[in-house]
Amino acid sequence: MQSLEQRIRAGLEDLDRAGLRRHLRTPSGVDLSSNDYLGLAHHPSIQQRMAEAVCREGAGSTGSRLLRGQRECFCQIEERFARFKGAERALYFSSGYLANLAVLTAFPQSGDAIFSDRLNHASLIDGVRLSRARRVIFPHNGVAALGALLNEAAVPGQKFVVVESLYSMEGDRAPLADYVRLCRQTGAALIVDEAHATGIYGTRGSGLIEEAGAGDGVFLSISTAGKALGVAGAFVAGPSWAIEFLIQRARPFVFSTAPPPAVAAALDAALDVIDAEPERRARLRSLAQHFRTRLGLAGDSQIVPVVLGSNERTVAAAEKLQQEGFDVRAIRPPTVPEGSARLRISVNVNLSETILDRFSELLCAASS
Repeated sequence: MQSLEQRIRAGLEDLDRAGLRRHLRTPSGVDLSSNDYLGLAHHPSIQQRMAEAVCREGAGSTGSRLLRGQRECFCQIEERFARFKGAERALYFSSGYLANLAVLTAFPQSGDAIFSDRLNHASLIDGVRLSRARRVIFPHNGVAALGALLNEAAVPGQKFVVVESLYSMEGDRAPLADYVRLCRQTGAALIVDEAHATGIYGTRGSGLIEEAGAGDGVFLSISTAGKALGVAGAFVAGPSWAIEFLIQRARPFVFSTAPPPAVAAALDAALDVIDAEPERRARLRSLAQHFRTRLGLAGDSQIVPVVLGSNERTVAAAEKLQQEGFDVRAIRPPTVPEGSARLRISVNVNLSETILDRFSELLCAASS
């Protein structure tokens, strides 16, 4: 029988043979891979507010929020974010992963069914797996297929539909208005992960739920604060009674140490910037459209996938671009389906048309 070390080493060798071994790399070169779409992670006012809050509140929260980790600043930022999303109430989590696990393990029960888009993020997939509900996977953005499944599935309990509003590896939007219609017709509860849309879309910048006018039809939204907002953590927003239930029953909330209080001050500053500087959102969308036009790609989001297929080809292309000073990473299974390895290009406002034009030339050469 193999020892544990032998088994693990064999597994690592399998990853090497398949071209799937990953490496930790510090950022270097022009940023084309992070989720700091609006460039807020280094915004001076956000940095200053966070530094001041560390001096005032301390470096850590010292406990879970149900013990000694609660602070008034958490309540204030949750109230503000709920208004931002047009919801009754919001609850702050340390990460989007924890928020998704919390929602999908607290609400669905035995006898319920969760209808999940095939390309949902790993945190949503894991939340669905950990729930006690039946799992039903439907084709990506498959409105007709979802409608048929919702109508045909024999579900004694509650039906839930779980989707992202903007898909992190495809860069495409969910048909939220269609999902709202289907959920209303079938009594399903719609849960939307807005991780890559919050801060960017809609008149207020609150996300694609706002832009689609779908707010009244969404049960809960999950918005990551470590992407366009430039800070950390995530919010679940929805009806007051649902948020209260999460406080009581969501294990990732109840049993986690609260985030550092200074993060709340930074998030408040980030929302100030989004409100005061709408030109950042407009600039991002303009740059994304420029880049997509250069590559001849449809769509309009800031996430631009360049699918190369094989793991080896994708890794080689990424390394060539990194050598030219562009920080691009190879995305491979299990993050994306087998045979669809890709370069995931993330456009951000710190770029320029000139930089994107140069990168486009190098990208075409590296991926040919």
